Amino acid sequence: MSSPRSEQRPRATTDEETAKKSGSKAASAEKTGSKAAPEKKKAPRARSGGTAASGAAPAKKAVPARAASGGKAASAKKAAPAKKAPAAAEAAAPKKTAAPKKAPAAAKAASAGGSAAEKPQARKKASAGTSPATRGRAKAAPAGRAPARTAPARAAAGPAEEIDRLVDGHHHDPHSVLGVHARGRATVVRVLRPHAVEVHLELRDGERVRAEHLHRGVFTAQVPAKKLGDPAEYRVAARYEDGGEHVAADPYRFAPTLGDLDLHLVGEGRHEELWRALGAHTRTVETGAGEVSGTSFSVWAPNARGVRLVGDFNLWNGTGHPMRSLGGSGVWELFVPGVGDGALYKFQVLGADGHWSERADPMARATQVPPQTASVVTTSSHVWSDQEWMAERKGVEPHRAPMSVYEVHLGSWRPGLSYSELAEQLVEYVTELGFTHVELLPVAGHPYDGSWGYQVTSYFAPTPRFGSPDEFRHLVDSLHRAGVGVLLDWVPAHFPRDEWALARFDGTALYEHPDPRRGEHPDWGTLIFNYGRTEVRNFLVANALYWLEEFHIDGLRVDAVASMLYLDYSREDGGWEPNVFGGRENLEAIDFLKELNTVVYRRNPHAVMIAEESTAYPGVTRPVDQGGLGFGLKWNMGWMHDTLEYVAKEPVHRQYHHDEVTFSMVYAYSENYVLPLSHDEVVHGKGSLFNRPPGDEWQRSANLRALLAFMWSHPGKQLLFMGGEIAQGDEWSHVDGVPWWLLRYDHHAGAQRLVKALNDLYRPRPALWSLDTDPAGFQWLDGGDREGNTLSYVRRGEDGSALVCAVNFSPVPRTDWRIGLPWEGRWAAVLNTDEARFGGSDHPAPSHVEAQAQTWHGQPFSAEITLPPLGAVWFEHRP
Repeated sequence: MSSPRSEQRPRATTDEETAKKSGSKAASAEKTGSKAAPEKKKAPRARSGGTAASGAAPAKKAVPARAASGGKAASAKKAAPAKKAPAAAEAAAPKKTAAPKKAPAAAKAASAGGSAAEKPQARKKASAGTSPATRGRAKAAPAGRAPARTAPARAAAGPAEEIDRLVDGHHHDPHSVLGVHARGRATVVRVLRPHAVEVHLELRDGERVRAEHLHRGVFTAQVPAKKLGDPAEYRVAARYEDGGEHVAADPYRFAPTLGDLDLHLVGEGRHEELWRALGAHTRTVETGAGEVSGTSFSVWAPNARGVRLVGDFNLWNGTGHPMRSLGGSGVWELFVPGVGDGALYKFQVLGADGHWSERADPMARATQVPPQTASVVTTSSHVWSDQEWMAERKGVEPHRAPMSVYEVHLGSWRPGLSYSELAEQLVEYVTELGFTHVELLPVAGHPYDGSWGYQVTSYFAPTPRFGSPDEFRHLVDSLHRAGVGVLLDWVPAHFPRDEWALARFDGTALYEHPDPRRGEHPDWGTLIFNYGRTEVRNFLVANALYWLEEFHIDGLRVDAVASMLYLDYSREDGGWEPNVFGGRENLEAIDFLKELNTVVYRRNPHAVMIAEESTAYPGVTRPVDQGGLGFGLKWNMGWMHDTLEYVAKEPVHRQYHHDEVTFSMVYAYSENYVLPLSHDEVVHGKGSLFNRPPGDEWQRSANLRALLAFMWSHPGKQLLFMGGEIAQGDEWSHVDGVPWWLLRYDHHAGAQRLVKALNDLYRPRPALWSLDTDPAGFQWLDGGDREGNTLSYVRRGEDGSALVCAVNFSPVPRTDWRIGLPWEGRWAAVLNTDEARFGGSDHPAPSHVEAQAQTWHGQPFSAEITLPPLGAVWFEHRP
C-alpha cells in the first residue's frame, strides 16, 4: 500500500530550489523550518483564482508540478487545471479549514507534501511552481528535468488520497500519514480528530500551536523540531462543538509495542507465550517529558483490508483509531494513551470480502458478561499463595498418584455463587468429601448461560458470569491451599459460528478450515479449527499454556479428541475427504495433538493432559517419541458405557451380560485411564446415575453404592460428576442446580457419606492407585461368576500392600461365601457399602476374618465372608 513516506525525510534542498524558481520567499522559509503566524497570511490573495496566486512566478516555471505527475515540463494550463487550483487556494484560508464542505476540496488539491492549509507560510506568494504537487515526490527533480526515480501514482495521490484511505478504514500504515514527519529544521505533525472544530498541539513547555484542518478530520501543524524534542513530545488538545476539550497524547507518535522477535515468532506460528504479545496490555512508555500510560492493542488478521479500534474510550467510533499492519506478520497494532484497566473494546475489521464486522479480541483476557460481547482491558494483580502446592506437585507423577476427581459445572453447583464465594463453599465441600482434584467444565468465555460451556468464544478469558479473572485465580489458589488440584475442560476441537467471535475473522476462513468437509461439524453446527495452519496451532497451544501457567491449572481435559482424529467423524459417505494416503485419519490434527502435548510437558512437566477419546485409536497415552499422541491419561469411555449398560439390566438378566462388566480388564493397560461417570451421562434423556438401575428406591440406592465401590477399586483414576455423590434423581438442570435438599433423606445422605468414605480409604492406600497402569496392580480372584453376579479381585500397590475386593450385583446376600486371600492372618473389612450409615440394610457381616490355609481362587489362603445384597466389601490385611 502506498503512503507518503517521503515526508519522513528532510527535503529542504529540493524544495528550496522549487521556491527559488517560483520566487516565493515564504515557501523557502517554510522549508527551512521558520514559522510564520497564521493570522499574517492573506487569505483573499491566496484565493484570487486562476492557476496561480497573485504575485506568483510565471506559469512557465511550473515545471516541478508536472514533474511530480509525469516528469515532463508543461504549460501553466496543464500544470494546474482550472477546476483544481481554486479549491486548493480556498483551502488555504485559515478560517475555512474547519468547514466540513470545504475540507474535502482542499484535500483533493493537496499532495504528498501537504496542502496549502498544511503550509500557511506559502499562501502569500504561492505559485504553480510551489504548489503542493511539487512536494509529493520521494525526491524531487531539478526544474526542467524528469526525476531519476519517480513514483507518479504515489506523488499524485498525495495525503488527500492517503487520508481518504485512512478515514475509510483501509490504510495499512496510518503512522505514515499521522504523527511526526521531519521536514528540514521543522517538523510536520498530523493528527486525526474526527468531529473536532479546533485542534492545538500542546508542547512540552506548555505552548500551544494551532493545527489547521487538512482533510476529513486530519489536522496539521508545522513545529520547529527543537520545540518538539527528540523523540517528539506533544499532546493533542481537541475542542468539539459542545465546547468540551479533550487533551491526550497522540497514539501515532509511538513506535510499535511488539518487537521483531515477537513478530517473527507470531509469523512462524511458534510464539509459545502468544498472550503476552497479542491482545490488550496496559503499559507505561518512558518519554523525555515523563511517562505516558496507556494500552497497546494488537490482533492477528492477515487478510484484513483494514482494522480499527473501537471502545467506550472513543464512543465506539473507530474512525479516529485506525491500526497499523506490522509487515508480513499479519498483526495489526496500536498503542492508545490514557486507556487503562476496565476499558471496553472491540476490533472493527474490514475483511477481505469487503465487509465490516465488529469483533471481540480473540486474545482478550477479560470480557463483558453475556449477552454483551465486548472485550475488557485487564491486568492481573493477584498474588499467588500456593507455593507449597506448586512445590509438592513437582514431586508427583500423576499416573502413580491418587486422583479422585469431582467434576463441577460452576454455574449450577450452587447457582448464584461468585468465584469468591466458590473459593469458600466449593473448597470446603470438596475437602470434606476427600476428593484430590476438581475438574471444571469449560470456564473459558461462552455465550449461553444454560450450556456446559463447550462452544467457546473467548479462549483466553474466564467467563465473567462469576467474577473477574483475578477472582478465578483466587478460586484456584484457594483449592491449592486446601490440597486440591484443579483440572480444566479445554475445547480445541471446534468453535461456534458467532459473527462477533472467531468465525471468518478477517473475511476469510482464518481459524477454521476453508473446506466444509474439514471445517464444519455436522452434529454440533460448529466450525473446526484448521490444524494445518501453523498460526492456528500456535493459538491453541499457547492457549493451553496460558491456563496452565497464568492460572496454575494442574491439567487439561481435552474435549472431543475423537472428532479431531478422524476425517469421517459423524459424516456420511461422500461427506469427507481422505487424507493424502487415502485414509480417514486427520493427519494435521494428529500432528497438532502431538505438538500440543510435547510443548505442554516440556514447559510444565508436572501437569497432566487428559484425552476424552471414545474410539480405540492406538497410543493416545503413549509418548510422542514412541509414536503416540503424548497424553498423560485418557477417559475410559468403554468402561463407562459397558458398566452403565450392565447396571441398567434387571439383576436376573445380568448373568447374560456379565462380560460387559469384566471386559474393561482386557484392555485396562493399553492406555493410562480415567474412569468417568461424567456430565455426559446425566443429560439428553439419559436420566441420572441413581435412576439407571431398575427396582425400588432402596435397590437403586444399593446399586449405585455397589457401582461406586467397584469404580473406586478398579484400575484407573476416577471422576464423578456433581450430584452423583448425593444420588441425584433428576437430570442435570442449569437452572435448579444440584438438589441439595435431598440430603434430608437417608439414601441420599448415605450416598454422600459413602463417597467420603471411599475417598478417605483411597488416598492413603497405594494399592488403589500406585499401579493403575501396571498389570501387577490387579489380579482376578473370580471374574467369571455369571450366575451369582459377583466379582472378586486383588489390588496391589508399589509398596507391596494389597486390598481384596468383592462386589455383589445381585439382590441376594451371599453368606459363608469363600474368597481367596494372598496372606494368612487377620483381614479387616475396611468397607461395606451395606452399612446403615450409607443407607444400606446393615446385613450382618463380620468386621474381620481370619485367613485359613485353604487354597481358593488361586490363592494359598481363604476365608468365608458375607457378601451383602447389591453391595461391595473391601478387606485389608492386618498382620
